[in-house]
Amino acid sequence: MGARGLTHKTKTEHKIILERPVVTRHYVMTWNLDYCVGCEIGPLACPKDAILHIDGQIEDGRLARKPTIDIDPEKCVMCGICEVMCPKNAISMTINDKPENPALEYGAFPELIQSTVFDKDEFNWDLKDFVIENCPTQVISYDEEEKTLLVNDPHCIRCRQCEIASEGAFTVQQPWQGKVELHRDLCVEGCTACADICPTRALHVNEDGELVLADYFCIKCGACMQVCPVKREYDESEITFQSYGVEVKRQQKTVNNQEKLPIWVERWRIGHEAVESGSWIDALRKLADDKAGMIELDKKRALKRRDLLKALPGSRILLDK
Repeated sequence: MGARGLTHKTKTEHKIILERPVVTRHYVMTWNLDYCVGCEIGPLACPKDAILHIDGQIEDGRLARKPTIDIDPEKCVMCGICEVMCPKNAISMTINDKPENPALEYGAFPELIQSTVFDKDEFNWDLKDFVIENCPTQVISYDEEEKTLLVNDPHCIRCRQCEIASEGAFTVQQPWQGKVELHRDLCVEGCTACADICPTRALHVNEDGELVLADYFCIKCGACMQVCPVKREYDESEITFQSYGVEVKRQQKTVNNQEKLPIWVERWRIGHEAVESGSWIDALRKLADDKAGMIELDKKRALKRRDLLKALPGSRILLDK
């Protein structure tokens, strides 16, 4: 353990742990690198630029080493913003051995509005095993006593695969609304690295060996754009916004080569509890595109799309009915 008030970092193949003991509070943050997909949310949301993106490695069009992150302990202020925003629930934080998040506790960041709800009266129970096996994070289980399906909610990534697999008995509210586009004609020939890193099978290789997009499953993490060998290029400009009545200036980066990118993810808006915070405004400025009037795909239309069902392993038996 480091000296009181200083941050001690421990890094292994599977985890990064930061510990900061102060007089009355012992802060511990843990990054589970097995869950992490090296997405762009954490580095963008961090107000101190303490989260560093580490590129993956592509060999023969496949992901030989997945991207990940590292943490600069001298910059990290243990605010907990990254824990709130992580789309893979790869980060946990405790203070004095109890879960606590300062960003939420002191109103610097809001609780995100997200949920996964199961209606057992609307469920075809012949699909029970199919639904459980298709959950990419294995957070759905069967409760024998209650005769229902349970969701380990803190670890659910809101991918909406359970909605399609259950024929609508699950209802998932994702925090981010937005869109994703795949332009295969712009891909590097033979490359499927984005499918290797995608945590939800939104991008996957079908039975014909083709890279395809099941857009409804996308959680807008942007890991696919991070790993894509066709890189984004940026213009920089200065913007001004108000925070607590004070005018704040920041540098803004804008992608200038979107038309050349094989994969494109946009985040339009995010569901959250009410909060007024400079940190929140600054994070949204970096994370969200200015397209709040756009409309996302809805569940009713998604349930009619056979391509979404086809994206789920083992779905052929249902498709052949």
